[in-house]
Amino acid sequence: MVSPIVGEVGTVAPSNENDILLDVRDLRMHFPIQRGFLARAVGYVKAVDGVSFQIKRGETMGLVGESGCGKSTLGRCIVRAYEITSGSMLYHLEDGSVDDLAKLQGDRLRHLRKNIRMIFQDPYSSLNPRMTVFDNVSEALQVDGTYSRSEIQDRVAYLLKRVGLRPEYISRYPHAFSGGERQRIVIARALITNPRLIVADEAVSGLDVSIRAQILNLLEELQDEFQLTYLFISHDLSVVRHICDRVAVMYVGKLVETATVDELYRHPGHPYTEALLSSVPVPNPRMRSTRDQIQLKGEVADPSNPPSGCYFHPRCPHAQDVCLKQEPPLIAVRGNLDHEAACHFANELTLKGVISDDE
Repeated sequence: MVSPIVGEVGTVAPSNENDILLDVRDLRMHFPIQRGFLARAVGYVKAVDGVSFQIKRGETMGLVGESGCGKSTLGRCIVRAYEITSGSMLYHLEDGSVDDLAKLQGDRLRHLRKNIRMIFQDPYSSLNPRMTVFDNVSEALQVDGTYSRSEIQDRVAYLLKRVGLRPEYISRYPHAFSGGERQRIVIARALITNPRLIVADEAVSGLDVSIRAQILNLLEELQDEFQLTYLFISHDLSVVRHICDRVAVMYVGKLVETATVDELYRHPGHPYTEALLSSVPVPNPRMRSTRDQIQLKGEVADPSNPPSGCYFHPRCPHAQDVCLKQEPPLIAVRGNLDHEAACHFANELTLKGVISDDE
């Protein structure tokens, strides 16, 4: 029987500085631009362009940026929805061995996909309307063929109850549920295989504010109970501050800054991050008058024809000649190895965050 207690795959040791679950190195996802009768490639859209980061066991890593920056594409690369252009995604198994997700094929890939699941943004389109809740949630186990139907039913009923739905809903169809209830079904579907890593792609952005808070609290409860690791993709920096441990900021396919939530929100090291943070609502009315929203000039760079040097330089108020000619690497900000920014002047600029030092 499929155990109603998630633990075999999901249980991991407490994280420490060297306890890495996923190590992404120089990941690139370039989509060809095809034209003509023979559909020849005349260029490439560099949706993800040389991204490197690590996710520790048991943490929530936030991935933020404007629409079109490549964050959703990056999430889909990790779950192998795309065949990546180049790079590696080193996944650390419980026995100490390492698999490169970018190179896995066949049965080995299908096995690892049980450990890495995805929660999609739109709960209305991510569920098959012609399938019952049971079939939507249990499809991965049915394809696996290891368990009997009664075992799978027990598993689905348990997970529905755990995400806040009645087990009797198992035979209903998605149209009978609200948006928040559908997202709970999507979460149950993600948990069905006892995963270790969940990629949540804008998991709450399409929900009402009150429902959004309930889903966020549910995700945190499930993380503690099932020892999950999250890659939380979002454009909402208020949500990211609430749920994430660390944050990576993307701009036109590249990472421009990574830091802990507290450090990033107090002392951003990249002008683009400062501009994003300036749009975060300030709950303290005494602090609202001390910070103005930064209006960036120009348009987001075209990923099929990015500018030279730093991709952000056409919109950056601090840009100098070196920014036009030389692409900045990620460097430690003020000597903090846990805080990196891809800016030539990261250690010289004084940028404003949304958390004061006395908070």
